[in-house]
Amino acid sequence: TTEIYTLSLHDALPISMCGIAGFYKNNAHYLSNPRHYENTLKHMTEALKHRGPDDNGTILCDKCGLAHTRLAIIDPKNASQPMTKELSQYKYHIVYNGEVYNLNELKQDLKLRGVTPKTNSDTEVLLLSFIEFGASFIKKTDGIFSIAIYDERHETLTLFRDSFGIKPLFYTYINNTLIFSSEIKGLFCCKEVPHIIDENGLNEILGLGPARNPESGVFKNIYELLPGSYLTISSYGINITNYYHIESHPHTDSYETTLEKTRFLVTDAIRRQMVSDVPICTFLSGGVDSSIVSAVCAKELALQGQQLKTFSFDFINNDKYFKANNFQPSMDRPFVEKMVTYLNSDHTYLECDNLTQADYLYRSVSAHDLPCMADVDSSLLYFCEQVSKSHKVVLTGECADEVFGGYPWFHKQKFIESNTFPWTPSLTPRKCLIQQDILQKLHLEEYVKASYNKAISEIDILPYENETETARRRISYLNIRFFMQTLLNRMDRTSMNCGLEARVPFADRKLVDYVFNIPWEMKAKDGVVKNILRNACKDILPDEILFRKKSPYPKTYNPYYEQVLSSRLRSIMKQKDSIVNYLFDTNQLNTFLDNPKDYGKPWYGQLMAGPQMIAYILQIDYFFKYYKIELNI
Repeated sequence: TTEIYTLSLHDALPISMCGIAGFYKNNAHYLSNPRHYENTLKHMTEALKHRGPDDNGTILCDKCGLAHTRLAIIDPKNASQPMTKELSQYKYHIVYNGEVYNLNELKQDLKLRGVTPKTNSDTEVLLLSFIEFGASFIKKTDGIFSIAIYDERHETLTLFRDSFGIKPLFYTYINNTLIFSSEIKGLFCCKEVPHIIDENGLNEILGLGPARNPESGVFKNIYELLPGSYLTISSYGINITNYYHIESHPHTDSYETTLEKTRFLVTDAIRRQMVSDVPICTFLSGGVDSSIVSAVCAKELALQGQQLKTFSFDFINNDKYFKANNFQPSMDRPFVEKMVTYLNSDHTYLECDNLTQADYLYRSVSAHDLPCMADVDSSLLYFCEQVSKSHKVVLTGECADEVFGGYPWFHKQKFIESNTFPWTPSLTPRKCLIQQDILQKLHLEEYVKASYNKAISEIDILPYENETETARRRISYLNIRFFMQTLLNRMDRTSMNCGLEARVPFADRKLVDYVFNIPWEMKAKDGVVKNILRNACKDILPDEILFRKKSPYPKTYNPYYEQVLSSRLRSIMKQKDSIVNYLFDTNQLNTFLDNPKDYGKPWYGQLMAGPQMIAYILQIDYFFKYYKIELNI
């Protein structure tokens, strides 16, 4: 007999991009103190309003409360969450942030069970799939998402996160209560959640930062649900299940077939992520990755008689101070101009001044709830804010280098043999600035090494591969699970903080699964970095763009920026209660500030050199002050 599902209250087509939050409290009923729980949900929606400024909703059940903030991108007039479905007098509730790429496949599975959704809503399909198949339905769900579903019948809350953690989801368990939120600030709406950084958290900030272990929320007892996992909590306890991991297997396709499949997977991912009821735009740097995304979007829009809107970023007067180096060989502007002409796009050149870039360092911390990628974040936050004035959806070329092997550490033997995270080959630039007694408490080297070893242990090795190929496979995995995650966090927080949804087609699961196993002799055939991607898209871009040497996200080379940062840090060092004076050796800091920085020798990634180290320390100071953190080491 086919069950009859009843939609209630919030049933129109949902909006996908937003923020979610809520709680599950064991051995208690919200009616015992309804005002307290209602206020908690209200404060959570306020804390996440920037992620969804267009609407919000909450619902209280027996043991559970759910909150949702909405960014109107699909069906702006109708969509609303939470969504509730009733089956056999029992109710099921969902809040959801993301988008599903294989919706028709999920609908077909429901049809075979005699279940037909009442709407075209992806939220409804997800909830029905959960009711029909249980939590394991998520294994077949292809998309980007964080989801919370409460089953009243079994008094069970289940949290889901997408395969690569493109959408964030943090949680903590305190006083018999699980609290979850898209961002850490939502957890702090519950007053019982302490703001404590312990030894592990400080190791994350000083040793791994601005990266962090995938499950770490840095704050004590705050965690991020691992990508490709779901968490279930009931009166019986908490259980976390991993439903997806990157698998190693032999690649059997020829070079020509690999090009053909890669082209399809790349262009298909871009087209699928163009879906929107509001105008889309792209970030265009003139590099191969953003240019491919922009070219596919421009062609699709042209078929509809529309012109693509593109944006590029730089810093005022940067051309006067730019000096080419191994990490940043050329400026973007000439290549952007060529692509704008090639695409016939409606282009805007956005520029940031150095004072704004420095000021936004603090807002970047508030957006992340953590110290982050210094001015690499603050400038992007400023640029996203400008783009959000005219658009709500942007497609980017982010993640292509992690997936296709574009970074120097894929190619240079010293990185391949480093036996540590290749984007942080040495901890010396950090350790020389930290107080010796702090270093003795933290055991920084040991913590980073343990994090590296744990990550390496997760990788399936192919026995027939030699040591170099095994090392490259490990680096590929580390880039996807660590470095790419840092950039995804950056993109999510800087864009969603302004109510702008950034989409990343190169982080598509089918694409990543396929490319991960392409052998290096194909990925870098003939010594060409990202050969597979470039040749797969050969007729999409002009050759001068297609084979441009990689140049990363722009940063300022104006010495005034460093002067501003140095002046601010010196002022902070005069404040006796500043955490900077407790964590760092002030004599070493003064020596560091007195000497010009080498912009070509990053201490993290490709972009974070001397000025970014100063900026990161400024962020640490602001972080401890803003969140009134108790340090417990």
